[in-house]
Amino acid sequence: MNQEKLGFFTLSFLLISSPALCRFVVEKNNLKVTSPDSIKGIYECAIGNFGVPQYGGTLVGTVAYPRSNQKACKSYNDFDISFKSKPGGLPTFVLIDRGDCFFTLKAWIAQQAGAAAILVADNKAEPLITMDTPEEDKSDADYLQNITIPSALITKSLGDSIKSALSGGDMVNMKLDWTESVPHPDERVEYELWTNSNDQCGKKCDTQIEFLKNFKGAAQILEKGGHTQFTPHYITWYCPEAFTLSKQCKSQCINHGRYCAPDPEQDFTKGYDGKDVVVQNLRQACVYRVMNETGKPWVWWDYVTDFAIRCPMKDKKYTKECADEIIKSLDIDLKKVDKCIGDPDADVENPVLKAEQESQIGKGSRGDVTILPTLVVNNRQYRGKLEKGAVLKAMCSGFEESTEPAICLTEDLNTNECLENNGGCWQDKAANITACRDTFRGRLCECPTVQGVKFSGDGYTHCKASGALHCGINNGGCWRETRGSYTYSACVDDHSNGCKCPLGFKGDGVKSCEDVDECKEKKVCQCPECKCKNTWGSYECSCKNGLLYMREHDTCIGSNKVGTTKLSWSFLWFLIIAVGVAGLSGYAAYKYRIRRYMDAEIRGIMAQYMPLESQPSPRGPHMDI
Repeated sequence: MNQEKLGFFTLSFLLISSPALCRFVVEKNNLKVTSPDSIKGIYECAIGNFGVPQYGGTLVGTVAYPRSNQKACKSYNDFDISFKSKPGGLPTFVLIDRGDCFFTLKAWIAQQAGAAAILVADNKAEPLITMDTPEEDKSDADYLQNITIPSALITKSLGDSIKSALSGGDMVNMKLDWTESVPHPDERVEYELWTNSNDQCGKKCDTQIEFLKNFKGAAQILEKGGHTQFTPHYITWYCPEAFTLSKQCKSQCINHGRYCAPDPEQDFTKGYDGKDVVVQNLRQACVYRVMNETGKPWVWWDYVTDFAIRCPMKDKKYTKECADEIIKSLDIDLKKVDKCIGDPDADVENPVLKAEQESQIGKGSRGDVTILPTLVVNNRQYRGKLEKGAVLKAMCSGFEESTEPAICLTEDLNTNECLENNGGCWQDKAANITACRDTFRGRLCECPTVQGVKFSGDGYTHCKASGALHCGINNGGCWRETRGSYTYSACVDDHSNGCKCPLGFKGDGVKSCEDVDECKEKKVCQCPECKCKNTWGSYECSCKNGLLYMREHDTCIGSNKVGTTKLSWSFLWFLIIAVGVAGLSGYAAYKYRIRRYMDAEIRGIMAQYMPLESQPSPRGPHMDI
């Protein structure tokens, strides 16, 4: 590497890594030691930036400190050591000393030996740091993307305490807890991805492009459903004013040194320049802005994945022409995108890139962004493997419990705790109703709402239907029985929400209602001539000697009264018929008299104009000639 190139990268490195300018936040999770009592307590540990942290969950295990290879820089097979758990045993967390090899190599070697997680004990008293992957020029090891176990860095003092307890014959059990590693305030997750259009930066670039392709579908589902708010970002640096006219700044920067990116091939004499990367980054940012204004921000995922496939640097297609073809194919307004990009050669600020530089500075709980790629979920920097499943776990842990979208409750991301013993919640097996509600973080015991009917209770031991229509759900939890064609229920379908045995029954209305024997209790059918017979839910009463029973008066009516009643009804019907006949006769007479009168009137009128056959002619008889 020539001195000019070395000098430029040294300056860039100083700009992005100076403690005066950068604030790096160590993302942490809790570690709870449950035994022995001498070290029992809750401690902080730093999440490693590799492997798969169990965001939103916990992991319980027992700690082992190997008798040999305590820095885990060699295979444990060479020492005949295995950390695989026996059937029914707890997972093994391997305690490893810091030093001599990369953190990632330690994790990989422990994972191959059967470890469920690694705890790296610091070798000096200092604040916790983030364990990261090796630098680009040393990251050619294939194992990096195969690390799946979580890792954590613990302080030297905690490491010494664990070692002391183990040497004394104590079993050290602990729980790694990531449930609060990502804030989860509401039903929407806000996340941002700091990425790059450069595809020639080695394995990190390959991993990033692969992640974009694999995560696109899930990202678009979440965004279209309103579950997430995604924002892409791009890191740029500025060239020191003293170097803006240098060859290096001119080839790596746009807008007169304001926005720069490293040379993709790290060689100024061939291939594409850093300024080409800045322009393509700007174009991707503008695509997002234009589509976000139209209400379709998820189209960004289509554009960046298509660009990675169709316009790679190795094929010499990393150009505006190739990018424009993709923009047109996705029906994105090219004029708006070009206007957003502006003139890269002008000595002016670009508002998009200026905003990106300002966003790089950490705010609140989020540190400065200095590493590519960087994922931020609910303002917390993600730590771990950049892989679809691992990232989805982190994002799903950012939803308020019980508001997670369906994609977070799939089998590959979540264990349905309601499937085993109903999660310890209330359930009505007969009605197939349960208070157990599966969530990404575990389960909730909440009385449900079924068919518009709200159940109330603690969700653990009891839930009861309440409100109108509650009798339609398992009869409101009240007694009900059917015999033959008769069905009786103790549920009162109103807002009283009570169970009351119906008329003819007695009991608590919940577990039982017993038939009341009205005959035995002498409540009905008590007249001297009455004969009582009890039935289920009612009674039958009859009279002796052919008498008629009057239920409303609880009495029997004699036969003479029955005859009198029959005679009275006969007379009444006769009277009604007689009145009807008289009315019809009168109506007929009336109609006849009216007709006679009308005929007489008509004849009188016509007689004035022409003779009628019944009248003689005034001139006497005559004959026609």
